[in-house]
Amino acid sequence: MIIVDTALKRREAEGNPIRVGMIGAGAMGRAIAYQITHCTPGMTVAAIANRSIENARKALTDAGIETFREVDSHEGMAAAMAEGVPAITTDPALICRAEGIDVVHEVTGSIDHAARVILDAIDHRKTIVTMNAEVQGTIGPVLKKRADAAGVLLTDSDGDQPGVMMNLYRFVEGLGVRPVVLGNMKGLHDPYRNPTTQQDFSRRTGLTPHMAASFADGTKMSFEMTLVANATGLKAGKRGLYGPDCKHVHEAVSHYPAEQMTDTGIVDYIVGAEPAPGVFCIGHETREMQTHWLQLYKLGNGPFYTFYTPYHLCHLEAPTTVARAALFNDATCAPDAGHVVDVIAMAKQDLSAGDTIDGIGWYMTYGVCENAETVKAEGLLPMGLAEGCRLKRDVPKDRPLTYDDVELPPERIADQLRAEQV
Repeated sequence: MIIVDTALKRREAEGNPIRVGMIGAGAMGRAIAYQITHCTPGMTVAAIANRSIENARKALTDAGIETFREVDSHEGMAAAMAEGVPAITTDPALICRAEGIDVVHEVTGSIDHAARVILDAIDHRKTIVTMNAEVQGTIGPVLKKRADAAGVLLTDSDGDQPGVMMNLYRFVEGLGVRPVVLGNMKGLHDPYRNPTTQQDFSRRTGLTPHMAASFADGTKMSFEMTLVANATGLKAGKRGLYGPDCKHVHEAVSHYPAEQMTDTGIVDYIVGAEPAPGVFCIGHETREMQTHWLQLYKLGNGPFYTFYTPYHLCHLEAPTTVARAALFNDATCAPDAGHVVDVIAMAKQDLSAGDTIDGIGWYMTYGVCENAETVKAEGLLPMGLAEGCRLKRDVPKDRPLTYDDVELPPERIADQLRAEQV
């Protein structure tokens, strides 16, 4: 974002960097730590918490940081903050409660664990940036309600598709054009992909097999579209969305019902279109003064106009969200419209009574979008809560799971928050 870079350079010149406490040190967390350290003036990684202390240590050493302190108490964290030495720990509460931390950056990819971290950060009045579509797409609206009540900013991140889509949405709105479709551009969508089918891709990219499978089977994309639906109020056009094949993004508009676009607006995706891998926004404009100029500027004849961003750069863009939140109290992607769309769990194969459901991107379930009122009315099981549930009866392939089909694991904070949200 133009203006953010200037503000960060000012913080660097003043010797007053934004101090980031990161929760999670997987591949994305390590990449963000490097990006902040080497490419982002006016910002510093002050602490990292991870369940494996070795990964926290690796995140700093990979970023070229050799001097840091391992801490296991509030006193140890406070001493590290006072000395300006980065800290590593296995206890995220030490970061959420540290006076020296400006922004808690949650990058765990978990749901129940992430929810506990976010609640702790809210209780201690920390600005919170997540890079976690799964937790935001499952219980984001209730977490935002908690954050708002505490006067705390909670946002998901730029770089991930929801943040990039929201930047584009705000750009189109700023032109005076009404956004009626927000969309994702996918190279592949096969709901039956699993860690076995994605092993080769996993080895080439360094992603875990189940993460790679969650991209291919559409679950990750469904969470991403849920985030922007809950941010804007745009709806799911149908269960699972339309997802047409397209050669170019400009073809997308011809595949969506015009009445749905102009009535509620929709979130959706396209497959195989150039210029991938990006995001798009379809705007609606009928005023003669505006349509004249949009046609002159090569946007077409209207009344629907396609805008797109041909890339999303994940961790490279994440520090921009941290800066926007810390310096301008500006959320990149937050559920301002409330609970509009959900991701529900679908059976990836025939499931049997007594089975315990595995996780996102594994063998048993895939996620699709559905409007929240339908999810509530039909008692459908959110994909973000499916892992660890025990099946009470058989569920055939491609049928949505319901709460009546399963026994929930005990004492999950995410289930309590979900009940509050619904």
